[in-house]
Amino acid sequence: MADLTRRAFGVLASSGALAGCATLQPQGFTEPLAPAGPFRLAPVHVSEDRVIRVVAGLRPYRASGFVVRAERLGDKTLVHNYGHGGGGITLSWGTSELAVDLGFAGPDRDYAVLGCGAVGLATARLIQLRGGRVTVYAKALPPQTTSNIAGGQWWPTSVFDAAVATPAFLAQYAQAARLAYRRYQLMVGDAYGIGWRRNYFVGQPSLEAAVGSLADVAPEARLLQTGEHPFGTEKVVQIDMMQVEPSIYLPAMMRDLLVAGGKLEVRELRDRAEVAALPEPVVFNCTGLGAGALFGDKELEPVRGQLVVLLPQPEVTYNLLSGPSYMFPRHDGIVLGGTFDHGVWETQPQPDITARILARQKALFARMKT
Repeated sequence: MADLTRRAFGVLASSGALAGCATLQPQGFTEPLAPAGPFRLAPVHVSEDRVIRVVAGLRPYRASGFVVRAERLGDKTLVHNYGHGGGGITLSWGTSELAVDLGFAGPDRDYAVLGCGAVGLATARLIQLRGGRVTVYAKALPPQTTSNIAGGQWWPTSVFDAAVATPAFLAQYAQAARLAYRRYQLMVGDAYGIGWRRNYFVGQPSLEAAVGSLADVAPEARLLQTGEHPFGTEKVVQIDMMQVEPSIYLPAMMRDLLVAGGKLEVRELRDRAEVAALPEPVVFNCTGLGAGALFGDKELEPVRGQLVVLLPQPEVTYNLLSGPSYMFPRHDGIVLGGTFDHGVWETQPQPDITARILARQKALFARMKT
């Protein structure tokens, strides 16, 4: 296990993650904060020959929402922290703080974290920041985690079904969102691949529809009037949000984990008995979709999402969302997405879905005045 940890540390160092070689340029705005007339946005050049990769991943979704709770597993404390749907990166620091509050038994103790995606890494780091010793057990490490296949916009979406979620969950959800929002602000900058970005929601009927109960974590949110924006007569909501680039953020989180003395062990835990056999007295379950088989959660289901990535365009410095479709510019490419297929386990990208994503984006930018 020690050799594996040293090898992982070496890989991060050689890739530049430990040396802080990743450079995230500040995200500037191309339009004034209070435009007097229609502002201009650089259009995205959407075409098949600009596609550089297509990926698909499975979100761990529960209609009633994520699980953060503690239980006994033999002589151990088992704390669950999984089921975030489309809000895994966004909510990770918030639900992890709630989870660590439930399971932290004091400094100078040994803790196990199952899973090495955004939720597992945030949980492990919070334990370390409180003085605990951490070993992360994971079937896969970044860049082979679900968190790597994410758009990375900071905003909790597709996390629960409002018709099913209880008032108790909604209160927990709001608390987790605000905790995560504050934590990510402290990490803005090149080192973690996090920056502020202006977002335009095209076709939103109202400001309330866009921000809901989270208006206090949506700065500069306002409904733009016809004539202020380049989308004709559409209703457009403007919000400033943070953007997280997984290809920078996740290696940086692993760096922090290892520098602080954390350990990594790549292994698949197949049942509760194997979890109970771990040497650590407190275990945090951050296995995402894997919690279904590992702990018998029948409600947990995969929700497939596919992303089409175009060549980068440095002049595109805004996010654009319209219905289910979205466009997020990142250093590793222009990310196009907007699929949410319940109960689908297939992770092979589908050409018909790629064509549909491109067609939606072409139509959107064809309507935009430049």
